[in-house]
Amino acid sequence: MLLGRPCGRCHPGRCVLILVLGLLCDTVGLVLLLLGIFATLNYWDFLVYTGALFLAFSLLFWVSWYTFNIEVPLEKLDL
Repeated sequence: MLLGRPCGRCHPGRCVLILVLGLLCDTVGLVLLLLGIFATLNYWDFLVYTGALFLAFSLLFWVSWYTFNIEVPLEKLDL
C-alpha cells in the first residue's frame, strides 16, 4: 500500500508519516539550496544554510524510517 492505495509489491512500510516528512525535508532543502546557489539575491547565504539544515534533518527522518521498518523474526531474538 502506498499512502492508502494498493499497488502490487510497492509499500512504504509501517511509518508512512516519517517517510513523508523525510521526502518533504529533502524537497524543501534541495529547493532552498539550489535557490540560494543560483538566484541572485542579497540573502543567498540564508537560503544555502537553511537548505543544508533541512537536508540534515531529512537524514534523521530517513534513518528513523529505516530503523522502524526493520523486521526481525521471533526465532532470532532468543527471548
